[in-house]
Parts: sequence; structure tokens; C-alpha cells
Amino acid sequence: MSGLASVDEVRADLSEVLRRFRAERLWAFSFGDGGPEAVMLSYDEFEDLGGAHKFAVGDEVVSPEELAGRLGGIVEAVRRGGGVPVVWGVDGEPEAVVMSTAQYRELRGDDQPPAGVVDDPTVRVYASEPLPGSRPLDLDEWAARMGPETQEILEELRREDREGR
Repeated sequence: MSGLASVDEVRADLSEVLRRFRAERLWAFSFGDGGPEAVMLSYDEFEDLGGAHKFAVGDEVVSPEELAGRLGGIVEAVRRGGGVPVVWGVDGEPEAVVMSTAQYRELRGDDQPPAGVVDDPTVRVYASEPLPGSRPLDLDEWAARMGPETQEILEELRREDREGR
């Protein structure tokens, strides 16, 4: 899916969403009729980010057919500032989650954008410039702070690297 898909486009393409999540080629993506309103992500990403501990999700796994029927209502609840993440998949297996963009930001630990700013959390860009007091990582210094075991491991890795050349 390129660009921002509408609710109807996502509803009509749920089997393709699952196929692409299964193939691990599709990252979380935003969709909606009025800009980025909701996010679809794999259940693996949801789990990896601690979603089950951050959100109350039931034991129910919604089928793609049922999600297609409910998706408009889910996004409408999101527009009103409500709704909960919905887990869905085939044969009762959790494979994907649909949630609001605000819930996705919370899941990732992102800041909410200022009021009135439309922000798509799935394509957010972060400042990566060094801070004023930053300096390059010194691996030996870091290993020394971690203790003698880490220093031994670092020396073993360096020895293996030298022997491998």
C-alpha cells in the first residue's frame, strides 16, 4: 500500500494486509479518510512493544470478515477520541492490530504532536543530531564500565577478528 489508504481501501484489502504482514514485508501503516486516523500493525510488533500490557485488549480475535464489517465503526470511534485496539486474524490466531494513531504513539512511547498538527506516527522522523555534550562511543571505555567479564568478551572478539583475517 503506497500513500495513505482510505478506510474502504483497507477494508477491501484485508487479506492482502495479512499476506504482507506474514511475509514480513509490511510495516505498520496509517490510514483514514481525513488524514492519518488509524494504524494497522502486525501482532508481532504489538507484542514486541508491550501492547498487551499497555492496552486492555480482550481475548477475542476478530476474523477478517468481521473486521471488514466493523472497520468503519472502529475508525468512527477513533475520530470521536475513543475506541480500543482491535486484534484480528484468521482462525482465531492474532495476526494484526488496528488502533488509533494516538494509541500507536503511546505504544511506541512517542510524544503527541501539538494541538492542530496532523502527524502520521508511522512515518515520523526523529532528530538525530548529536546533543551539545555528545562524544563518540569509546568501546574500551564502555567495556571498562561494564566490568571485567565484558572486557574479556571484547578481547575474545578482537582476537577472533584478528585470527579470521
